[in-house]
Amino acid sequence: MSKPALPKSIWVLGFVSMLMDISSEMIHSLLPMFMVGTLGISVFAVGLIDGIAESTTLIVKVFSGALSDRLGKRKALAVFGYGLSAFTKPLFAIAQGMGMLLTARMMDRIGKGIRGAPRDALITDITPAEIRGAAFGLRQSLDTIGAVVGPLLATALMLLWMNDYRRIFWLAVIPGLAAMVLLFVGVKEPDNKTALRPGNPISMHNLRRMGTAYWWVVALGSIFTLARFSEAFLILRAQQMQIPIAYVPLIMVTMNLVYAATAYPFGKLSDRVSHPLLLACGLLVLIASDVVLGYSQNWYGLAAGIALWGVHMGMTQGLLSSMVAGSAPADLRGTAFGFFNLASGVSLLLASVVAGLLWQEFGSAFTFYAGAVFACISLLGLILHPSTRKKMQP
Repeated sequence: MSKPALPKSIWVLGFVSMLMDISSEMIHSLLPMFMVGTLGISVFAVGLIDGIAESTTLIVKVFSGALSDRLGKRKALAVFGYGLSAFTKPLFAIAQGMGMLLTARMMDRIGKGIRGAPRDALITDITPAEIRGAAFGLRQSLDTIGAVVGPLLATALMLLWMNDYRRIFWLAVIPGLAAMVLLFVGVKEPDNKTALRPGNPISMHNLRRMGTAYWWVVALGSIFTLARFSEAFLILRAQQMQIPIAYVPLIMVTMNLVYAATAYPFGKLSDRVSHPLLLACGLLVLIASDVVLGYSQNWYGLAAGIALWGVHMGMTQGLLSSMVAGSAPADLRGTAFGFFNLASGVSLLLASVVAGLLWQEFGSAFTFYAGAVFACISLLGLILHPSTRKKMQP
């Protein structure tokens, strides 16, 4: 029996993510260089700001996800989150120091946090269970296409406007606003979900209702996030190799092209194979990427390491979302995505801060080798855990 087709709203949500990622990546692909080169911020501060900002995103997701469960509504919160991120973009253009830049990053990431868990729960509500891996994979692929287009636009505009960072940051507002409008007019929330009200979603009773299968997925996601750090360090690694500043965003284009090309196929594959097995394979690819990036001293090695990084992202990111969706009660899906991302956020903050310290004290190669070592430890823990071994049985 053939599986059902993906609902139209999944495609719309994918294009919404694509437009917002174009907006965000026009800024983020240039931001590390802007921070270090223009504002004189240290590499350690880059890692600290990035870790704090991204962790804030994931902490906010707990409350937005729980609120979407409590209200029985998800779309309105998602629209507000996309709008907040869009209207924050001008702050990057006017930033003169670390204070304003941190404010901009925090507000932008709060917007992402507000929309993230309700959007993922909305995808779960809309999509039949047997094709959820494909749905999350498609959204991730379209999102990542935006992460390709954004740096390409940034590169072209850096060449056209003679490295005018601030002018590009102003232009990034446009696709962000388009994403908010498309979500508002193009997605219809399922009516039958509004009746599901869990009371206080973060009460002890409801947290226990999520069950051990869900909390096992949370633990897996946390361990996996500890094994990798912010992609800002990929950009800084490219800059070390004397690549012209205007072309450095192409590093993220390479990674995201691979990511976009692999996320949907691996999402479909996750509907048919063992999830822990696929996660283990993703960790192996991450280990290979770290080793190549640490060892390479030329453009070709850098490109290979970046491509491997993209493959591991394509193998794992949609998969983890699908695992959360499949393990949580229907009326607590927003809360489930929120707590999953909170745990991942703590791990991301630790990983980014440690990476910044290692880079500053021991150099870039040591940072990537340390990432490979921790990925090996994570892989070993994943394989040896009794729950994982049981789930990996044919």
